[in-house]
Amino acid sequence: MVPSLLQTMELPSTFSGNGGIALSVLQLAVVATSYSTETNSETRAKYSKFSAINGATSTTATTKQQVTPTTAQTWPSRFAMMVIYTPALLVSTLILILPFVITDPSPNLPSPSLPTALCVIHFAKRCLEVLFLHSYSGRTDRSTPSIIGVYYALVTVLIAYASGGNGDGISALLSEPNNQRITIGTTLFCVGLIGNWYHHYLLAKLRNTKQKTDNESKYVAPNGGLFEYVATPHYLFELIGWLGVAIVSNHLNVYLVFASMASYLGGRSVAQNEFNRGRFGEREWPRDRRNLIPFVF
Repeated sequence: MVPSLLQTMELPSTFSGNGGIALSVLQLAVVATSYSTETNSETRAKYSKFSAINGATSTTATTKQQVTPTTAQTWPSRFAMMVIYTPALLVSTLILILPFVITDPSPNLPSPSLPTALCVIHFAKRCLEVLFLHSYSGRTDRSTPSIIGVYYALVTVLIAYASGGNGDGISALLSEPNNQRITIGTTLFCVGLIGNWYHHYLLAKLRNTKQKTDNESKYVAPNGGLFEYVATPHYLFELIGWLGVAIVSNHLNVYLVFASMASYLGGRSVAQNEFNRGRFGEREWPRDRRNLIPFVF
């Protein structure tokens, strides 16, 4: 099946002109820098457990003093996470349904496409998890989730134009004589979606049963599933999902979206593993446990 797929699969398309070249160069810069940014404690994105308000510290070069934003400069973590995911959900949903509610849509709008629909599913899942699955207690500065939220929204616009910019839409995509690529891509997306949710569920169970010591919450080492092999299996499955989107789209710039996500989450997995090694003993968290890919990385 794989050899026949490689024989019939077209080369990924690209955005044309100087604008397309500039976009690709910008994406390559993101791919090249995201990993090192996230492995550096001073430059990584400050949200979730790495927020300065939730235990991480940030310093200024001149004073070397801890900088703690005031409550007025922060959001509750649950709201901050919704700020990260909601814009992309709204944008992808709007792109998907707008041609059906406007009688004469602009030709500059992308047609509804399967990759755009996958984006709707992905970000809807993330929003539902934030609202109903995860437990939050801390606060996050406003700038970080706002920037990430805008970035994710722009990513969905890029995917929409890359996948539906030619006006063909979902029906033409599904009616291709050889849709092995579509089958493989959507299968990977579903595997990634389910695997990501399952490991988020395992994390949520741990957070709901945190040990209490002297009125303070004590972290419990993640276990079960692929947590026995890597620090961030939920990142691994998220990347599998993004790879599925890229394969369905078969567009160079969407593959670069996947590459940028891999660079970002790869660096963040290193930071998570370092956090776990500092928090737990050898019995709870073996020092040879990998970051993201079992037995490899």
